Amino acid sequence: MRTIDLRGQNLSRSDLLKLVPRAAVSADIAAERVRPLVADVAARGETALREQALQFDGVEAHALRVPEAAIRDSLSACPADVEAALRELVDRLRRGSAAQVPEPRETRFADGAVIRQRWQPVSRVGLYAPGGKAAYPSSVVMNAVAAQTAGVPSLALASPAQRDNDGLPHPAVLWAAAICGVTEVYAIGGAGAIAAFAHGVPQIGLEPVDVVTGPGNIFVAAAKRVVSGIVGIDSEAGTTEILIIADESADPRFVAADLISQAEHDEAAASVLVTDSSALADRVAAEVAERAPRTAHAERVATALAGPQSAIVLVDDLAAAARVSNAYGPEHLELHTRDDEALLATISDAGAIFVGSYTPVSLGDYLAGSNHVLPTGGTARFAAGLGAHTFLRPQQVISYDRTALDEVREPLLALARAEGLPAHGEAVSARFEPGAEAR
Repeated sequence: MRTIDLRGQNLSRSDLLKLVPRAAVSADIAAERVRPLVADVAARGETALREQALQFDGVEAHALRVPEAAIRDSLSACPADVEAALRELVDRLRRGSAAQVPEPRETRFADGAVIRQRWQPVSRVGLYAPGGKAAYPSSVVMNAVAAQTAGVPSLALASPAQRDNDGLPHPAVLWAAAICGVTEVYAIGGAGAIAAFAHGVPQIGLEPVDVVTGPGNIFVAAAKRVVSGIVGIDSEAGTTEILIIADESADPRFVAADLISQAEHDEAAASVLVTDSSALADRVAAEVAERAPRTAHAERVATALAGPQSAIVLVDDLAAAARVSNAYGPEHLELHTRDDEALLATISDAGAIFVGSYTPVSLGDYLAGSNHVLPTGGTARFAAGLGAHTFLRPQQVISYDRTALDEVREPLLALARAEGLPAHGEAVSARFEPGAEAR
């Protein structure tokens, strides 16, 4: 891992935005690459999807829509311990997601003057689960349970076709779909899946959705950017990233293990340590060098850790570390310091925050009860992670009777005159013309 030394520098936020490590391929560049793929699916539907499946997944002549029997029957091959773990994840996530559903509220200004605040779920969502270098049944659960908890009535799931599974998505994806009760599943991957959700594919009975959610590589994230505005998206949940703030009290073994854990996702994964201790930085670097070659995906990890998106960043103090983190806007932020709660108070921008030595990101990936679909690429500075709230829209329901309207008639007419919109005022005055109440 390379080292970036920011000590002794008085850096502005704009300076930090330029200096923090990032992937070589930006979301803007990726968006230009996937834009033709999205447009092709919008124009040619199933034909384009099949061509993309052959090009990117090496699969052809497969069923794009997975038969319900294949989803249901897949569970017979699921190991008992994995099924139990998935069901535990579903239970914990349902409980965690329920806390994200606001209660309806009523504001009463006077008798007969009421605004009700309600949270209405969208009608239909498209859920994406990656299927490239690994299978992600946990991502199926994260997407589906959050949407179900919000009350979404129609769910569709897409995951790439697998050559070694007869063109179906990965078996583990189907296990999770069966456990969550998702029966509309498509063997479609990458940017094509995002385009199919946004535009619909009549030839295979795929109706357009209102919101597209789920993680993926940078090209999936870029495709979501391209279709945003046609549909809602959760966030640009692209290639994973972890940023760890640690001081000299941190255990270098834990820090190294956590950096490696995210690097095994993808060669483009970002692993960043920010510390005010050069001694800790050296110990972590030594631990990474010792541990990384022994992990199962050592080559992938080595590439990710050596890339421009990964680094050890040296700062003067923890206040500076917090400024670096807030500028970076990490998907996953871990705190390993003597006073994590004090540091937490200075953190504003992160997808999810893992506090303390015994709260690794991998806990959040699976069984913490939190959602692991989180914004990446710095978008955590303005976007939130996936949750039940992602699928809910706040709606105000306004109800005034004649007396209550009369009480605000004069100030309303004054505002309408001030804005040069007299018909606005006339719409109110009409209700008080002679005989209007009887009608």
